Amino acid sequence: MLKEYMTIRDVTGPLILVEDVEGVTYAELVEIILPNEERRRGKVLEVNRDIALVQLFEGSAGVDVFGSRVKFLGKGIELGVSIDMLGRVFDGLGRVIDNGPKTIPEDKLNIDGNPINPCAREFPSEFIQTGISSIDGLNTLVRGQKLPIFSGSGLPHNRLAAQIARQSKVLGTEEQFGVVFGAMGITFEEAEFFHEEFRRTGALERAVLFLNLADDPAIERISTPRVALTTAEFLAFEKDMHVLVILTDMTNYSEALREVSAARKEIPGRRGYPGYLYTDLATIYERAGRIKGKTGSITMIPILTMPEDDKTHPIPDLTGYITEGQIILSRQLHKKNILPPIDVLPSLSRLRQKGVGADKTREDHDDIFNQLYAAYARGKQAQELAVILGETALTSIDKQYFNFAEKFEETYIGQGEYTNRTIDETLDLGWKLLSVFPTMELKRISKEYLEKYLPKFKENDKAEAVKQD
Repeated sequence: MLKEYMTIRDVTGPLILVEDVEGVTYAELVEIILPNEERRRGKVLEVNRDIALVQLFEGSAGVDVFGSRVKFLGKGIELGVSIDMLGRVFDGLGRVIDNGPKTIPEDKLNIDGNPINPCAREFPSEFIQTGISSIDGLNTLVRGQKLPIFSGSGLPHNRLAAQIARQSKVLGTEEQFGVVFGAMGITFEEAEFFHEEFRRTGALERAVLFLNLADDPAIERISTPRVALTTAEFLAFEKDMHVLVILTDMTNYSEALREVSAARKEIPGRRGYPGYLYTDLATIYERAGRIKGKTGSITMIPILTMPEDDKTHPIPDLTGYITEGQIILSRQLHKKNILPPIDVLPSLSRLRQKGVGADKTREDHDDIFNQLYAAYARGKQAQELAVILGETALTSIDKQYFNFAEKFEETYIGQGEYTNRTIDETLDLGWKLLSVFPTMELKRISKEYLEKYLPKFKENDKAEAVKQD
């Protein structure tokens, strides 16, 4: 029989201070029983001898200091997990919100989980095809990788997230591929977009959605990514699935963390965020990866909006230290109506080379990446030079690179929201764009691949030119 306490000393916002407690532990689940027998849940944030600080999930309105009872449940927040969660929509704490029946759990797991032991990790090495050329071709996603998307307010990161979720798959494997989608602090309109987009495109059948709305309690927002990752761990390591976890928006999560920290009167760190922000983010990001001896895996794409498009802001800055690269969205490309507006020059996938090659994508992938990146960088330099000196100051080869950069943005990056390209189509498009240059300019592609692939696209260019004449 669990003991009930009527020793609430203070109620401040969503926080309750309870005195004279015994055997209470950090992160323990709490039940508060109001005088009218209404029950609310909370979590222990801090224990100091016989005093416990509790944060309520539903807020503290109506909590009577003298008439309310507190019961410590002796366990952390648990989630009932099941394979039947696929195709369902839940709130930020894992409660069904799609008007369907409750799922029957196969197991109950503590949502706090544990990061993967470094000694047990398998190095990521298998290519995941997202169907998006600027990711597959230049910032390749590898199974077990953590690759965040850095966006800005008003940029279409939600649409990009939905596109990745419905198109992603692991090539050359028979294992099931699933998506766990965790949204934090989103508006009702955004929640409707995700739900409808997943349902309309059929992606919901292999996905689990956790939606935390902007008016939900901050403590729920802190729990949402952990609920999503607990589900992903069950599907990956118990059901042998390849799971892609998409978390949006980690900025809303960090703001909730700051709100709780301020309520606890903790000494703030950079820009008011708690000093343990790095550690807290790491407890989320490090739950992704592959485990030796396990078939399944967890690949993670956290999405965060940079306040004022500032890459040095604490959230993107710390995220960059923990994860393996970043994909950055460009406001300039968005203004040109290029979708998805991925800025490939500052973007980076640190595990790209491990996921490309003859047995994974295609033998020419690495060389094509190097040449496309170099040509686009030189094209952008030519465009900047033209702004300063005028196009008449450009040499003939500079003009070629100038035009290449424009064509590259229009056709390679700007593929649209519903175009799903295979990796072969992406690589072939790269060859087609590079075929406008003299062979002597393609210095980063080996002679073997030039002889094998380039003639095909040179001939296609000539045939198209004849047709136009």
